[in-house]
Amino acid sequence: MRLFVGIALPPDIRLVLGMLCSGISGARWVNTENMHMTLRFIGETDGRGASDLNMALDDIQMPAFNIAFFGIGHFSNKSRLRAIWAGVEANEALLKLQAKVQKAALRAGFKPEGRKFKPHVTLARFRGQQIDLRDYFGANGAFSTAPFSVEAVTLFESHLGRGGAHYVALKDYPLFGKSP
Repeated sequence: MRLFVGIALPPDIRLVLGMLCSGISGARWVNTENMHMTLRFIGETDGRGASDLNMALDDIQMPAFNIAFFGIGHFSNKSRLRAIWAGVEANEALLKLQAKVQKAALRAGFKPEGRKFKPHVTLARFRGQQIDLRDYFGANGAFSTAPFSVEAVTLFESHLGRGGAHYVALKDYPLFGKSP
């Protein structure tokens, strides 16, 4: 099974993010049902690895908190566009939560992730094309959402297919209390 840990987004936030998903030829837009924020990619693992991860995630103790999306950006590789994303307003609680998820993955026996955490939600993927994004960023660069409450971490399974990935929430790990 192919796993990752993330934050499931409320339907109203996914709807707002979905309004950004048009206007670029050649984009493979993410279906709003699949929108989430990845905290830690796990990758392929067996049942024992999943069980160890489940136990480690059960130990996370942290209060719920609010986050908001702010701005858009892109990932490129040698001037070739790879993805467009919606960013997250700076948030210490989110960074603390991601660090706890990372420690849980390490305790479960998974190797450290090789890249620095960049909180975002992927909106579109590209196959390394060169695309002029000025109009898209000009129209959507000031994007933001109202704050929303993060009350759980979710373990997802990723199923890869011809139409792209499909994600299934396997288990939620509630944070305690209500966000301010």
